[in-house]
Amino acid sequence: MAGETFRFEEYELDTAGHQLRRGGEPVHVEPRAFDLLCHLVAYRDRVVSKNELLDEVWGDRFVSEAALTTALRTARLAIGDTGEQQRLIRTVHRRGYQFVAPASVVRSGPAAGPGPGLGVGAAAAREPAGADHQLIRFCQAEDGTRIAYATVGTGPPLLKAANWMSHLDLEWTTPVWSHWLAGLARDRRLIRYDERGCGLSDWQVPSFSFDDWVDDLDTVVEAAGLDRFPLLGVSQGGAVAVAYAARRPERVTRLILAGAYAQGRQVRARDDAERAAAALDLELARVGWSIQDPSFLQVFASQFLPDGTPQDWEEFIAFQRRTTSPANGVRFLEEFARIDVSAIAHRVACPTLILHSRDDARVPAAQANELAALIPDSRLVLLDSRNHLLTPSEPAWAEFLTRIDAFLTE
Repeated sequence: MAGETFRFEEYELDTAGHQLRRGGEPVHVEPRAFDLLCHLVAYRDRVVSKNELLDEVWGDRFVSEAALTTALRTARLAIGDTGEQQRLIRTVHRRGYQFVAPASVVRSGPAAGPGPGLGVGAAAAREPAGADHQLIRFCQAEDGTRIAYATVGTGPPLLKAANWMSHLDLEWTTPVWSHWLAGLARDRRLIRYDERGCGLSDWQVPSFSFDDWVDDLDTVVEAAGLDRFPLLGVSQGGAVAVAYAARRPERVTRLILAGAYAQGRQVRARDDAERAAAALDLELARVGWSIQDPSFLQVFASQFLPDGTPQDWEEFIAFQRRTTSPANGVRFLEEFARIDVSAIAHRVACPTLILHSRDDARVPAAQANELAALIPDSRLVLLDSRNHLLTPSEPAWAEFLTRIDAFLTE
C-alpha cells in the first residue's frame, strides 16, 4: 500500500506513519484493526471480501472469523461508527465490507512497510510488532514448573505481572486483551507472562499459592535479563506486583496498579454478613467453574464487563475457557479470596500510579483507596467506567493509556 494520508470527516488516516488522527489528535487503534481500516479505505471503490481481509491483515496465520469480526468492530469504534449505524463501513451481506464515507488523499509518500514492526525507520518503531512478531520463550521455576513469557515492541521495558485468564498467543485475537497489548507496547518493549496453571505455562503444577506467583515473577525477571524496570499489575496481578516491589525495591523503578486490590474478599470481610457473602460468592464460583455452567459464566463475564454487549460476554466466556482448566479456575478463585498484601504495601519505595474504574463491578473502588493509603509515594486516579477490564470504545481507555504514558515519561 502506498504511503498515503486519507481524510474523511474529521479523521486523517496516515498509512506511512501508521496513525489515525481525529482533529489532529492521535486515536489509539490496535494494529490489526488499523491495517484492516487502511485496506478498506484504500480499496473504498469496491466491496472487500472477508477472505481478502484475512489474507491481507493476517497473512498466512490461521485465525477464526471471530478475529476479523473483532478487528472490524474495533476499527468502526475508532472512527465513530458501529455495526448498527454502518455510517462509514458498510456490511454487504454474503460479500464482505466496503468503506462508504467520502474520502480524499491529502498526502502521498513512499511505500509504507508491510505492517507494524516490519517497516523501516522511526515510523515502524513507534508501533508494537503484533502477535506475529512477539517472541515467546520459556523459563523454569525452582519447583520445575515451566513458565511462558513473551516480549513484543521496542523501546524501554515495561513488565506486566501475570493475572488470571491470560494466554500469550490467544490474547492478540480476543477483545478482552488485544487493545491492552497494542496500547501498552506502543513506544516500549512489553514483557508479559502466563502464570502457572494458565495459558502457555504448565497447567499441572506441584504448588499453587500467592508466594509461587511472586516467585514466578522473579523467575521471569531473571530469564528476561531485566535490571531496573517499571512494573504493571492488573487485578490480582496488582497484589503480586506490590509484593514483588516490596521484595525487590532495587529493581522496580515505577509501579502501576490497575483494578488492583490489597485484600481478597475473604480477608477483607469485616462482619458475619460480609463473610457469608464472600463464602457464597466463592461457592457459586466453585460450582460454576467446575461444571462450566453457561449461566454462571455469563454472570461472571458481566462482573468484568458490565457495560459489555452479549457478544462481548460470549467472547469473554470463550476466551476464559481456553486459558485454564475448570479445576485450576477453582484453585485461582480460592487463592484470590485469601490474598493479603496490606501488611507489606508500605514497603513499596517507588512512585506508584493507581488506576481504577470508579464504579468497578468486580473490585470496588474502595480497594484502590486502601492501596493509595498503604503505599507511601502513590497517586490515585479514578476513571469514569464500570468495567473491571476497560474496553477500547470507552473514553476511560484513552485516559488510562495517557496517564500511563505520562507517568512513565516523567
